[in-house]
Amino acid sequence: MKRNSFIKILENNNCVLLREGSKHSVFYNTKIGRTSTVPRHKEINDFLVKKICRDLSINLKNK
Repeated sequence: MKRNSFIKILENNNCVLLREGSKHSVFYNTKIGRTSTVPRHKEINDFLVKKICRDLSINLKNK
């Protein structure tokens, strides 16, 4: 999945950018108070996308 489209999905699901690291961006889900890191690659592996969504309690099946 393209990183830009994945970040839009995160932002549409109450996630905000908490901080930028050297190789990752940290997103925070404001509803449940959990964080997860998103790598700064142009393409993010589908397995990793599912893991990040599971960490932030986002359901990708409706998207």
